[in-house]
Formats: sequence, structure tokens, C-alpha cells
Amino acid sequence: MTLHPRVVTAAARGGFRVHLGFTDGSKATVDLAPWVAGKGGVFGPLQNEAFFSQVAVDVDAGTICWPNGADFDPDVLYEAAING
Repeated sequence: MTLHPRVVTAAARGGFRVHLGFTDGSKATVDLAPWVAGKGGVFGPLQNEAFFSQVAVDVDAGTICWPNGADFDPDVLYEAAING
């Protein structure tokens, strides 16, 4: 199985959007609303824009994460980035 490039940079862009940079040099703004908007559980705190803006890169996992442990599969993020 071939792994997609991993996330190396991330910045919140308002709403549920995050601008991502990947190990292959590609960059894209991804709208996470389909996975986050109105969700509870670990994604509940992400409804708060101030909390959402605390997005960070988990260097070991090559993905994005938040202080409460919420994260995303980096392959899902890359697919969303390249498929708009």
C-alpha cells in the first residue's frame, strides 16, 4: 500500500477550513465541515472557532490534531486536498 504525503504545516482559515502543506510540496485549503460541523464527541470542541484555531501538526503521525486529542487520517486530508 502506498501512503499519501503527510501534513507538515497547518493553519486555521476560518469556519472549518484549514490550510495544509504536505511533504510533497503541495498546499491546499481543506474544508473539514463534512466531518466536524454539528458533530459531538471528540469533535464537539472544534465547534468553537477559538478552539478550532488551535490546530497543530502531529509530526510523528504526519497529520493535524487539537489539544483534546482530535485528529484526522492524513490520507483523508490529502485526498480532500487534491480532490477539492
